[in-house]
Amino acid sequence: MFKSLMIKFNKVKPMEGRTEKESYPHLHGQSQPPTAQGENKSEKESLRTRRTPVTGEKSHTKDNITEEDSLRDFTTNPDSECPAEPTGTMSEMEQTRTRRERPVSFKSKLLEDSIINGYADAHLHKLVERMRERTALYKRRLTEGEHSPLPEASPQTMKSTDISPTQDKNSKLKEHHQGKWSCKLQRSPENEHFKRMRLPRSIDSYTDRIYLLWLLLVTIAYHWNCWLLPVRLAFPYQTPENRHYWIITDIICDIIYLGDMLLIQPRLQFVRGGEIIVDSNELKRHYRSSTRFQMDVISLLPFEVLYIFFGFNPIFRINRILKYTSFIEFNNRLESIMDKAYIYRVIRTTGYLLFLLHINACVYYWASDYEGIGTTKWVYNGEGNKYLRCYYWAVRTLITIGGLPEPQTSFEIVFQLLNFFSGVFVFSSLIGQMRDVIGAATANQNNFHICMDHVIAYMNKYSIPQSVQYRVRTWLEYTWNSQRLLDESNLLENLPTAMQLSLAIDTNFSIINQVELFKGCDTQMIYDLLLRLKSTIYLPGDFVCKKGEIGKEMYIIKHGEVQVLGGHDGAQVLVTLKAGAVFGEVSLLAKAGGNHRTANVVAHGFANLLILDKKTLQEILLHYPSSKKLLMKKTRVLLSQKEKTTKATSPKTGPAFLFPPKEETPKMFKALQGSTARIDLERLLKGKREHVAQK
Repeated sequence: MFKSLMIKFNKVKPMEGRTEKESYPHLHGQSQPPTAQGENKSEKESLRTRRTPVTGEKSHTKDNITEEDSLRDFTTNPDSECPAEPTGTMSEMEQTRTRRERPVSFKSKLLEDSIINGYADAHLHKLVERMRERTALYKRRLTEGEHSPLPEASPQTMKSTDISPTQDKNSKLKEHHQGKWSCKLQRSPENEHFKRMRLPRSIDSYTDRIYLLWLLLVTIAYHWNCWLLPVRLAFPYQTPENRHYWIITDIICDIIYLGDMLLIQPRLQFVRGGEIIVDSNELKRHYRSSTRFQMDVISLLPFEVLYIFFGFNPIFRINRILKYTSFIEFNNRLESIMDKAYIYRVIRTTGYLLFLLHINACVYYWASDYEGIGTTKWVYNGEGNKYLRCYYWAVRTLITIGGLPEPQTSFEIVFQLLNFFSGVFVFSSLIGQMRDVIGAATANQNNFHICMDHVIAYMNKYSIPQSVQYRVRTWLEYTWNSQRLLDESNLLENLPTAMQLSLAIDTNFSIINQVELFKGCDTQMIYDLLLRLKSTIYLPGDFVCKKGEIGKEMYIIKHGEVQVLGGHDGAQVLVTLKAGAVFGEVSLLAKAGGNHRTANVVAHGFANLLILDKKTLQEILLHYPSSKKLLMKKTRVLLSQKEKTTKATSPKTGPAFLFPPKEETPKMFKALQGSTARIDLERLLKGKREHVAQK
């Protein structure tokens, strides 16, 4: 007994100073020395003697022994898969120490007695730990914002529960390391990167910028075939030495064509009956039934197989030019997103002209080669750069500059006649197209100049003074330079109401939202106000409103400043209002008799104001009674403040100027003048008089 107590003292006491390896040797795969085994035996025997209750019943002793065995099997089980598991379990020494410090309760005793099989209990603990790891993985993915599929358990880790414990203990450690490697492979950044690069199920061709870049790549491949195939057919630039370079470039272009037909075009959304179709099967079916699919298939037919019989001739790639639909779509999409689309239209028309000259140069070299290089004065003489000389001849021929040598043979005469006819037709059509593009780009400016000429002619007809004419011209020029329009309402009146509202919100909502008068009103009412606002520009020195006028409008400053004038002479600047300020709202909301202007308002510089008239506001407020009550309440507050300010600032004339005004009665004295206070004061005076009379 003394020996077991000494072992317990030496074993339990210095436990606090031990390292993790010493306290949990089974986690590091180290075998315990024989002395430790002897100590563990004696320790277990002492534990069994200590766990026996005071009553000394044999049933409790047996239960404690089985519980100890199950705990020993659980804590010494080497098949733990996660490193966090040993923290949740306790060694035998710690359990004895904790149980020695606190008494065993009935609930803990029931929990300890409920452990039937140590292996099953350990397996349940492992399942709980795996579920915790799974929950932590989901939390981390949610915080990172990734939408990855649910992790499924691999068939290697799924084991039946009828495996013997000896086989399970031998394979647990191996599965633990395999699980770690599989987790690392599942969380590798390469897989996540590939998931992000995965093509979407459907592509919106009108708004997707990545699709526009893909169309640019397809257009480059299309231009390679359009521009280089005639050169390779006519000029001797394709030789056996550089043939492999041409073949590699052709293969790259064919891969781009094939990727567009198989991966991109079957994913494009389309509209059917007003509904946008995004289903992948429907998109594939729609593309395969379209004419574009037929053209794409014909453009990719492998006629290069004929190279085996006829040699390496680029004429067998002429079907690649049928991919013109992608080039047309690229032009339309690019024009829709450009601010100045007419610039691209001019460049594109110029490109058409250069391409026709390019084709003419190739045909001229072919005709010269057919007749014989340098045989006549009309054909190419073989000197200098072949392509530049032929291109120069094509420019002079199509534009009909003249100064060319006369054709001599019948073939040369027919070729020159056809060249002249085609040149006149093509060049005239391209010049007309260029004129239409430039005319459409400058249409607004032409309308402005026409309007300016009509207004000036009108003023000259009726002999308007030059000062007024100068102000009218200044207004027209400033309005055009500031917004490139004379009237914004005419531009937006053809748009649907929803689009008008979205444009009005983007341009004026930030200004209306700062107005104190409309704070707290219904948002839909503010949207209706935005649709009814009218923009007006005032020149420097223009009177926006004058004192004494009947106010029918409210003004909101969009840009610029206005000055409120007052004083004895009406020229003193009382206040300067800037962008976002409101004036004239009292006259707009007041009833009859209170809608007269109380001051002069002058534009300080060029001022852009938004105007809302009284009739429009009343029509809007009929549908929003709560907002109407709020505005009327604010109007009464504004009127009361206005009356106070007018009384305080009203000038004193006549005898009232000599006598100061009567001071206001103090609030305390007003309270004493009440009915109850007056009665108490009368009683007090009456009692005092009676007291004096008795004396």
